Amino acid sequence: MARSFIPEPLATLPWRVLLALTLLVAFAAAVLYSAGGGAMYPYAGPHVMRFALFMLMAVAISYAPPELVRWAAYPLYGALIVLLVLVEALGHISGGGQRWLALGPLVLQPSELMKPAVVLVLASFYNTLPAGMVSNWRSLIPPALLIGVPMALVLLQPDLGTALAVAFVGAIVMYLAGLPVKWFLGAGAAGIIAAPLAYFFVLHDYQRERVTTFINPASDPLGTGYHITQSQIAIGSGGILGKGFGNGSQSHLAYLPEAHTDFVFATMAEEWGLIGGLFVLLVFGVVLRWGWNVARRSPDRFSCLLAGGMTATIFFYVAINMMMVMGLAPVVGIPLPFLSYGGSSMMTNMICVGSLMMVERWSRKIRSPGLS
Repeated sequence: MARSFIPEPLATLPWRVLLALTLLVAFAAAVLYSAGGGAMYPYAGPHVMRFALFMLMAVAISYAPPELVRWAAYPLYGALIVLLVLVEALGHISGGGQRWLALGPLVLQPSELMKPAVVLVLASFYNTLPAGMVSNWRSLIPPALLIGVPMALVLLQPDLGTALAVAFVGAIVMYLAGLPVKWFLGAGAAGIIAAPLAYFFVLHDYQRERVTTFINPASDPLGTGYHITQSQIAIGSGGILGKGFGNGSQSHLAYLPEAHTDFVFATMAEEWGLIGGLFVLLVFGVVLRWGWNVARRSPDRFSCLLAGGMTATIFFYVAINMMMVMGLAPVVGIPLPFLSYGGSSMMTNMICVGSLMMVERWSRKIRSPGLS
């Protein structure tokens, strides 16, 4: 009955998910407030404002009609390829990488936006491909180029983590499109064979050091293993209940590098303990379960691939970052969605959320044509 008093466009939003994300961002603001030395700036305040702004963007995306989205797939992909090329020519260098592009007052990381763009363009490609051609090897070449070109440009920055993310979400869309499983097994076997060659001839020196450190962090605890060592100390010292809000010594005494970005989960775990970590996992579980259900209930192939790919994008962020901070994966510079400070990451993940709301609206409209 109360639902009738709410305008229909608002009533149809997935409020359970949006409220869970809002609670997570509020929790992140508390963590960033502590990481910023007990002040709303420079981290906590901008983080909340970005979330509010990108939430409005996500709601706007959710109203996009399917015809417009399909039409925009290749133009958006092409525009981001141009931006990646411009990064190589005019990009801002920071932290040893050339990944940012200044567009007036806006500083953008185009490689972040390439993840949902790859999902969109692959969903469009396989949607127009006749079902009988999916298992033909010719259906593999165009997607390989659509994935390979941005990967190559991102590796030049260099940004191995984002390149792997582009490859991962692309592979998920291809798998959902129905490509034979033996192709993926073959690609996996080829990857295992090529890994030693990539280690010696493709990776940069600092990337090789990260792989070595991942295998044995104790080999250089004050050098290449410093990030992982301090992160594990912070997480382990939090225990079950944590040290308490504002009492994290690793971040406050500057032992933990990137305490507000890539290693924000370690900052949180030190002060909020296992309980805080379980809350974060619960919210991500709610979001990922919702995304998977949206994909399963999608009305057509394009919608299913789009929703599945966007869900996989969020999953990659979460899984790799949490494995990284716990020493279960090499340090690759992947932020934690909705907790890590950073505008490009927040934008990318809210694009994914907005796209999932959009597909859910398409499904609802087909089931009930009278609803918008």
